[in-house]
Amino acid sequence: MQLQFDKYADGLVPAVVQDAVTDQVLMLGFMSEDALAKTRSTGLVTFYSRSRGELWTKGETSGNTLRVDEILIDCDQDTLLIKASPAGPVCHTGSWTCFDKPRSDRNVLFDLEKVIQDRRAHPGEDSYTSKLFAKGINKIAQKVGEEAVELVIEAKDDNEELFKSEAADLMFHFLVLLRAKNIPLDDVLSVLGSRRKI
Repeated sequence: MQLQFDKYADGLVPAVVQDAVTDQVLMLGFMSEDALAKTRSTGLVTFYSRSRGELWTKGETSGNTLRVDEILIDCDQDTLLIKASPAGPVCHTGSWTCFDKPRSDRNVLFDLEKVIQDRRAHPGEDSYTSKLFAKGINKIAQKVGEEAVELVIEAKDDNEELFKSEAADLMFHFLVLLRAKNIPLDDVLSVLGSRRKI
């Protein structure tokens, strides 16, 4: 499918950027043919600045780049949807989105998954997560089992705060186990999604 840049007088098409993992809309920019070509060649979202009259790659000064996961063209061939992975806050105000919506706690699992992945790739001496990875899959699986048992024990009592804390511990160790198995959280959520008829 070919984009129709000539539909607009300035030859620019709107490009909506969406978080590739959480689906949160992050920002809107405009792309020329050159901006789209650079986005595709570098893998980093590049727009055309109407005010400066030049190409600009998001995050070139702040470091908060947008790495492209997927580029979709709408049915009228005059708008782009870019699914990207942000390296940090997207808005110049420091917010995660330009649409004035606070970052949802629902995204925390995906954020935590990224941190866990980083701890595995770049181990730190003082990192509990890095130490877990160093002990291997058996120890990680054992920790998940221990946390599950602790959650069950807390479920029998009436201390809601302790129950929530144990639930968070279990979820954390579960994410570590997923990373040790090289399985993205999104894959597990897809399996859950397929069970909606249960």
